[in-house]
Amino acid sequence: MAKDTYTPRLKDHYAKVVRAELTKEFGYANPMEVPKLEKIVINMGVGDGVTDKKKVQKAEEEMTLIAGQKAVITKAKKSVASYKLREGMPIGVKVTLRGGQMYEFLDRLVTIALPRVRDFRGVSHKSFDGNGNYAMGLKEQIVFPEIDYDSVDEIRGMDVIICTSAKTDAEAKALLAGFQVPFRQ
Repeated sequence: MAKDTYTPRLKDHYAKVVRAELTKEFGYANPMEVPKLEKIVINMGVGDGVTDKKKVQKAEEEMTLIAGQKAVITKAKKSVASYKLREGMPIGVKVTLRGGQMYEFLDRLVTIALPRVRDFRGVSHKSFDGNGNYAMGLKEQIVFPEIDYDSVDEIRGMDVIICTSAKTDAEAKALLAGFQVPFRQ
């Protein structure tokens, strides 16, 4: 049986174009120094999950469709009486993407989902954490084409965290700009 030789478009683009540009811009001596994507974590909090378990299950189904990988239900670590929350109750869903699925998700995020956001003028260049990781929030899950608008019971936001091996924010920004992430002017 022949092994599947499909390579995600952005992974190929990184290997052929982005690595060379980053090496030229920052003058890396060793090819292992060049920053790369490590993982993408997508998180969706479901505050109503305390009272209605079906909302958490629906969020899990939508997250699985968006990410292309099974989502994990996150549970409360502590009890909070004012929110009627007990330890171990489901409060959200998350997915950690690596490898080919990570590049496929980033491709769909940049080329399809972000342009569908209302009044979109680019993502903030201030959302780096100082160690080369980038976080952004999306207000609605319906910007992804995998989600059927008619079957959505509630609009939910999500956080997308892009973890890189870059040491500084400037290196991480150059890496993400190489993937055509649309930063605000």
